[in-house]
Amino acid sequence: MPRSRSRRGLAHDASAVMAEAEGIVMARSHIAEARREAEALCADLPWLTTGQAEDLTRHYVDRRIDLTRQMLRATVRRADELRREYEARYAELRGALLRRHVAWASGLLACATGVNGALWLFTR
Repeated sequence: MPRSRSRRGLAHDASAVMAEAEGIVMARSHIAEARREAEALCADLPWLTTGQAEDLTRHYVDRRIDLTRQMLRATVRRADELRREYEARYAELRGALLRRHVAWASGLLACATGVNGALWLFTR
């Protein structure tokens, strides 16, 4: 019997496929842009032979892709650092808020108990 997937699982799969497709489109766009830049550079150097222009274009595109990868990795690393910092700060603030609520609730309960005790003594 085949396993049925929940709607949430299908939505997650669909969003993962869309994210991957978007990444592929962005990568191809980036490569095409790098190739256009390299071809424009080669056009400014008319003394290059066809083979030299192709080598320069290939080298430029490869170098540009490597630089982009380095920048993306640095961005991902920084995003992870920030996420960890924000999660730690959030946990700290949440704990402080919880402690304040417990303190106020305890104080309120103590006051209510005191008032109840006083009323009980006066009504006796």
